[in-house]
Amino acid sequence: MTLMKSLMGAAASLALTAGAALAEPALIFDLGGKFDKSFNEAAHNGAQRWVEETGGSYREIELQSEAQREQALRRFAEAGSNPIVTMGFAMADPLGQVAADYPDTKFVAVDVTWLEAPNIRQIGFAEHEGSYLVGMMAAMASKSDTVGFIGGMDIPLIRHFACGYAQGAKAVNPDITVVANMTGTTPAAWNDPVKGSELTKSQISQGADVIYAAAGGTGVGVLQTAADEGILSIGVDSNQNHLHPGKVLTSMLKRVDVAVYEAMKAGENLETGVFSMGLAEEGVGYALDDNNAPLVSDEMKAAVDAAREKIIAGEVSVASYYENDSCPALSF
Repeated sequence: MTLMKSLMGAAASLALTAGAALAEPALIFDLGGKFDKSFNEAAHNGAQRWVEETGGSYREIELQSEAQREQALRRFAEAGSNPIVTMGFAMADPLGQVAADYPDTKFVAVDVTWLEAPNIRQIGFAEHEGSYLVGMMAAMASKSDTVGFIGGMDIPLIRHFACGYAQGAKAVNPDITVVANMTGTTPAAWNDPVKGSELTKSQISQGADVIYAAAGGTGVGVLQTAADEGILSIGVDSNQNHLHPGKVLTSMLKRVDVAVYEAMKAGENLETGVFSMGLAEEGVGYALDDNNAPLVSDEMKAAVDAAREKIIAGEVSVASYYENDSCPALSF
C-alpha cells in the first residue's frame, strides 16, 4: 500500500511504502516523468529489478519543478533513506548544498562527476562512445547521405552525444551531412514531443533519412514522426526499438538501469567517488533485438563491433565535447 505525502503543497508527491525500513533507498527522477521511455524509465527499470530480486522497497518522487530538487533531497535524508539516488546533471547544485548536511547518508548522482563530497557516488557515462557506434549505423543505413540529430536541452552533455554521433557517421562516410538541432534551453526541452515532431519534419525536409534523438520524452515525438514519415530513427538511453518495430534502426543504450540497480544493491555499503561507464564497462552500447534485426545487416554489425573493440583497445579515439568544448565533426 502506498502513502502519498505532499511536497511543496500539492505540486508533487513522495511515494512511500507502508511499514518500510528507515534505511530503504530513494530515487529522485529528473523532470520529464518516470515513464519517459528513456532516461528516467531506465532508472525505474533498474530500481524495479532490485525490488524483484530482493523483495525490498524504495521511496521515489517525480519532480515537477526545479524548486523541488533540494526539498526532495532533504525530505528523503530526514526520513532515513540510504542511499538516495538522483537523476540528471541538474541535481549537482542541490546535492552540493545538501550532502554535507547529512554526512552519514550516501548519495548517488547520475550524470554528475565534478562535486567534491566524500558521501556521493558520482557516475558519468561515455555517451560519445556509444553515440559513435550508432552514428556509424546511421551512415551505413542512410540512402541520402544526410543524417540528423535532435537533442533535448542544449547543454554540454547533449552536445557530447551529438559529437560522438557525428564522428561515427563521418568515419563511415567523410562526406555525409549531419543536421543537428536542440529542442530548447530550459528543462521543458526534455518533455516536448510536439517540438520533437516539428524538428524531425524540418530535418527530413533537409534530406535526413536517419535521425538520432537524445531528448528524453521529446524523443518520443521524434521516433513517432520518423516512423510516420517513412524514415529511420535511433532511440536513446533505454531500448526504444519496440516503440516502432522495423522503423527504429537501433537505440544507444546508456545503462542507467545498471547504475541504479547496483547502487540500491550496495545499500549503505555503497562505495563513493567518481565512476565512469563506457564501452569497456558495458555502460553504453547499441540495441539489437527482434524489432530491429531486419534493419541491421551482417556488414553493419561487423563494422560496429570491430569499432567497439578498437575504441576499447585505444586504437580509435572518439573526441569528447567536454575536453574540447567543441566538436571536430559537427558545428552547433
